[in-house]
Amino acid sequence: MVRRVVTQWRRGLSVRGGELAFAVLGLPLGVLGAVYAVAVLYAGALLSLTVLGLPFVAAALVGARWIGGLHRRLVGRLLGEPVTAPPPLPRPSGVLARGRVVLADPVAWRALLYLLPRLPLGLLGFLAAAGLPLSAVWLAGFPLWVRLLEPGPRPVDWLDVAGLPAGLAVLAAVPAALRGLSRANRALARGLLGPVRSQQRVRELENARATLLAESTDRLRRLERDLHDGTQAQLVALAITLSLADDVLGEPDRPGTHGSGTDGSGTDGGHAPGRAHTSGPGRAGGPRHESGPDLGRLRALVDRARGQTDATIAGLRRLTRGIHPVALDAGLAEALPTLTATSPVPVTVRMDLRERPQEVIERAVYFCAAELLTNLAKHSGARTAELSASAVGGRVRLTVRDDGRGGAAIGHGAGTGLAGLAERLAAVDGVLRVDSPPGGPTVVSAELPSRL
Repeated sequence: MVRRVVTQWRRGLSVRGGELAFAVLGLPLGVLGAVYAVAVLYAGALLSLTVLGLPFVAAALVGARWIGGLHRRLVGRLLGEPVTAPPPLPRPSGVLARGRVVLADPVAWRALLYLLPRLPLGLLGFLAAAGLPLSAVWLAGFPLWVRLLEPGPRPVDWLDVAGLPAGLAVLAAVPAALRGLSRANRALARGLLGPVRSQQRVRELENARATLLAESTDRLRRLERDLHDGTQAQLVALAITLSLADDVLGEPDRPGTHGSGTDGSGTDGGHAPGRAHTSGPGRAGGPRHESGPDLGRLRALVDRARGQTDATIAGLRRLTRGIHPVALDAGLAEALPTLTATSPVPVTVRMDLRERPQEVIERAVYFCAAELLTNLAKHSGARTAELSASAVGGRVRLTVRDDGRGGAAIGHGAGTGLAGLAERLAAVDGVLRVDSPPGGPTVVSAELPSRL
């Protein structure tokens, strides 16, 4: 408990070097950007009635797009906030067509709009990075500064006593102020420097479609390989076993098991003396000299065939389970408890399913829960977990909470782990959120619409 308090205290007083650098650079960049934006808008308004108005605005918008890219890279490098780059401008043939594309570019207009609030945020950031520390030094050394400015004896008053604590309090507020301004700058960059919502949605759907196609192709290949190397080989072994059983049933007579079928003169039904007549299967005439089958060997072959049949059926069930879980036929209310029952970590299930989602949404929620429970058992080190599912008001929410070591995050490997799960949920308008501080607990939630 004491260690956690100390850790939180240190975290509260710490500040990243990138946040400090962004705050120091914010004032000059904010001034330049605001001057550029105001000049563009003012000059564009003045020149709008002349032939130079539209070309000037088009060139200014191209510059605004470039400045927005510069700020986007700074936010990513210094604040650790990767903002998705907007798609490049199309390049149609013809000067007029290109001019229309530039003038209608929402990314450039939003970048120009970003430069206006960037100035007050830059000013506040510079004050937090430079003004507050200088104020803290002045307050802490107030008795000394006063005596340097006013020589001679001076009685100690309450300002001398309160100066040092006030200075330390102001200095302690610097990290919190910088973190708050950094959050504001991240939100501003996310809202105005990235692609517009329609472009972002198209890109998300394209990425999700590519991920789903790759997963479907990989799943079909695994299914084909499992059928060829597993089920087909088991069926071939079963056919061989049945063929061996058939051979046992058709085994010929063994010498000495029955009478020879000859008379006392040593002749066999008028045939030449000393020559035995056998009538094998398919040959007419003469007595059939066959003994019963070897029951022990036949029983062993039948048992083997039964075992091979059971193994083949189990393999087919395993393959079909990944295509469509049978438990989903009755809905999530029965499928999720069945899924958690197989988890090696004890899972408490809480459900509030007032409406049944669409079938494709149910499949997405089921496989999301399966993936999260698998990750929980493999990586979390948790002793207990809780799975909550609700379907209310047209929204489906799935939450998996555990008491493990924490540290889970949506990585950058497309198609793998939590990142792949987030991409698959995006294909059905779903969102994945992860809250997993070091030391735990970990809470992973997925929210989807009930119907597409």
